[in-house]
Amino acid sequence: MTTQSLQVVILAAGQGKRMHSRLPKVLHPLAGRPMLLHVLDSARRLAPTRLAVVIGHGGEAVASRLEAPDVAWVVQDRQLGTGHAVMQALPRLEEKGVVLVLYGDVPRIATGTLRSLFDAAAENQLALLTQEVDDPKGYGRIVRDPSGRVARIVEERDATEAERAIREVNTGIVAAPFARLKAWLAGITDDNVQGEYYLTDIVAAAVAEDYPVAVRRPQTPTECLGVNSKRELARLERLVQMDRAQALLDAGVTLADPARIDVRGELACGRDVSIDVNCIFEGRVALGEGVSIGANCILRDVTVGAGTEIRPFSLLEEAAVGENARIGPYARIRPGTELGDEVHVGNFVEVKASTFGRASKANHLAYVGDATVGRDVNVGAGTITCNYDGASKHRTVIGDDVHIGSDVQLVAPVTIGSGATIAAGTTVFRDAPAGELTLNEKTQVTKPGWKRPRKK
Repeated sequence: MTTQSLQVVILAAGQGKRMHSRLPKVLHPLAGRPMLLHVLDSARRLAPTRLAVVIGHGGEAVASRLEAPDVAWVVQDRQLGTGHAVMQALPRLEEKGVVLVLYGDVPRIATGTLRSLFDAAAENQLALLTQEVDDPKGYGRIVRDPSGRVARIVEERDATEAERAIREVNTGIVAAPFARLKAWLAGITDDNVQGEYYLTDIVAAAVAEDYPVAVRRPQTPTECLGVNSKRELARLERLVQMDRAQALLDAGVTLADPARIDVRGELACGRDVSIDVNCIFEGRVALGEGVSIGANCILRDVTVGAGTEIRPFSLLEEAAVGENARIGPYARIRPGTELGDEVHVGNFVEVKASTFGRASKANHLAYVGDATVGRDVNVGAGTITCNYDGASKHRTVIGDDVHIGSDVQLVAPVTIGSGATIAAGTTVFRDAPAGELTLNEKTQVTKPGWKRPRKK
């Protein structure tokens, strides 16, 4: 067990020209979160003593967007290569322990892989992460001496034809003792086709002084894939989503099709949860035991109690749903809503910033906003709470065991007493007493002989 400390430098200054976007490359979302955050998560699991991120293009946007107080932001004003970028970060580090260099556009790197590099470097070695690939185009090649030891890394533009045929490539991820890394970087030059200071040149420097070079391989063949274009980002998105789908299946969740689920945050599931196709989960979502999610649903920062059914095409945001409830199809549950046990919210019903007590129902074509709804309430089709007067929102309070007929308007602020019945078609603009029938008196008239107008 090593006692060496670890410090991490993440290179995130690239312009990302091939993304064809004003958004800095490392802020493009992967599984609902900026790409760079995935790298930071992997680094943080190693508990580094210092964490530095080198930024350049759009650097202020990166730092302000992520709001990471544990990160030392380092600005690389001129893009002079990876070696130059690491040089800018060294003054922000402690002059001891091991330095691990990562990339903000390589978001799937596994913590276990990084741990193996750190352990190797902690034994006073330069640790490289390399990989065998079928098509090495674009990568730096690992050149070995006749005995099989690493001799140097050559970038593709500087490589000979024989060197370009090498299939062992450099991932760019390295770890080294701080003192040696600092000395090697001080000696590299920009004498190459690109006119840049390559971080990879430290390998030749280590070999020249007979310093041991250790090679490690990633745990999975795809975790070192980087992002330079929207096409590559889309490929990684599918890989991440398949990883998450497999984890859900391994935990006992039933997925109708593992290729058609998107988890863009954290999804926690109890036993016997089933999820149909094309569902999206964002933020933090928790599903209790026996929950069923129908096709084409979106849940964002939602908790759902055991035994509840979310029917197809429903959207739930920043809400809590109790046990054995039934939501949808085509329901919209907006932020600030709390639905109790056994609540039914049916097709084309919208609920916003409201609470529903146990076993209350709004089954058809209703809008309930800024309302407190008691237990065992029935909200008829076409009912709306008129909660906005053009300047302010007002609250509607509905007591227990209220029956509201179809096509009712509740003009807030208004209170409906427990046990009240509101007749169909009523506009309620004053408080309705408990246990009574409230209606607007109307006279129905028939006009004999009336003729409907006809088109000429």
